[in-house]
Amino acid sequence: MKKKLFINGEWVEASKYAPLSSPYSGKVIAEIPTSTVEEVDMGLAAAFQARKTMADMPSHQRAQILEKVASLLEKRADEAAEIIATEAAKPISAARAEVARTVQTYKFAAEEAKRIHGETIPLDAAPGGEGRIAYTVREPIGVIGAITPFNFPMNLVAHKVGPAIASGNSVILKPAGQTPISALFIAELFQEAGLPAGALNVVTGSGALIGEKLVKDDRVKKISFTGSPEVGIGIRNKAGLKRVTLELGSNAAVIIDKDTNIDKIISRCVSGAFGFQGQVCISLQRVYVHEEQYEAFVEKFVTATKQLKIGDPLDSQTDVSALITPKDVERTLDWIEEAKQQGAKVAVGGTAEGNILLPTVLLEADSCLKVSCQEVFAPIVLINKVKSVDEAIELVNDSRYGLQAGIYTDNVHTALTAAEQLHVGGVMINDIPTFRVDHMPYGGVKESGVGREGIKYAIEEMTELKLVVFNRN
Repeated sequence: MKKKLFINGEWVEASKYAPLSSPYSGKVIAEIPTSTVEEVDMGLAAAFQARKTMADMPSHQRAQILEKVASLLEKRADEAAEIIATEAAKPISAARAEVARTVQTYKFAAEEAKRIHGETIPLDAAPGGEGRIAYTVREPIGVIGAITPFNFPMNLVAHKVGPAIASGNSVILKPAGQTPISALFIAELFQEAGLPAGALNVVTGSGALIGEKLVKDDRVKKISFTGSPEVGIGIRNKAGLKRVTLELGSNAAVIIDKDTNIDKIISRCVSGAFGFQGQVCISLQRVYVHEEQYEAFVEKFVTATKQLKIGDPLDSQTDVSALITPKDVERTLDWIEEAKQQGAKVAVGGTAEGNILLPTVLLEADSCLKVSCQEVFAPIVLINKVKSVDEAIELVNDSRYGLQAGIYTDNVHTALTAAEQLHVGGVMINDIPTFRVDHMPYGGVKESGVGREGIKYAIEEMTELKLVVFNRN
């Protein structure tokens, strides 16, 4: 199956192609365009040309297009889920859930397209402001460069394309190298939904080449990137005054207080740790359990982990499948070995079957180990004992990241203290840090990034606030 680039509303044959293989089976599933600088430039020119068409389009029309995309995706949900499962090795049940969320994200974008508003400013509150009327409006900024990761290849595309279209911008999208088919599928739906030519362009291939072009080209007014801190920091350093939203890494943690009903939370914590093989920015990586609950929590967590089904992502019973690349299997096995050498205990897992890393639980892992202080992006979770919630909060905060964190407690004062003291973008009380719905503000502090996603909040960063002042004197 040979794919094409989507540029200026048309499917364009590329000059170069590369095979795309299944992470699970290793079989070639498609031939994917490897865009040249000239082809990326074609996409940029189309997006730049379309920016005025999009800015002039009434919000109800933008909303109608987004609603149509949501409807089309709903009708083709099974096909979409199979694409995700095949190219990303995401278990099909999780892929179906992602498609359902993607539908919701485009619906939220359609709704927010009709809610973009300004405010009136009472200028007479200041001496000299008498006789004047002021108000603000939000205007689209132009071309959005969107760079998306492999782990949510449809929904994270929606979190960039949805608000961009809703706010009257045009987009050039560079999807992850392993999951381009999902993005091209969505482009097909936008074409069918009547999006003007050039408003969405999809270019696939080298992340370094395309990213460099998008970051440095003056026609691109904003970069929205989800990926590794190393790449994100490089983008920010090169972007100059260009707007940048960065959703980067995390080693998300949850705190289990002494009063928590362990039985109620085990399945939730296990799914948060091992969902999509732990390849989720807010995957549960670190668990800090009060010493009074530690033994019981570990026993129940390990028992539940052993019940997970390993295998083919297209099997509806599968819980855990292949990591995205063989190199990631090698890396994580090295990290596990380092942890063992430094005294950590493997309670379950710690080995691989082909490209599948078996769900792994580590105990007594030091905070300086790679499995603790870096983002594992794999089915590995650490469970450590603490004497108090205060100690746990210190350990959670002792991280270069700060995306989301969770705490389970029945004490409202403890919950409020954690909400205040945890240095993260989002605190989940009586839930795991992996919780996300698609209209909430989402983003982090420290090396977890800058800016916020969530449709309304993304729109604010994709629009320019303009002040208008009438002098009636």
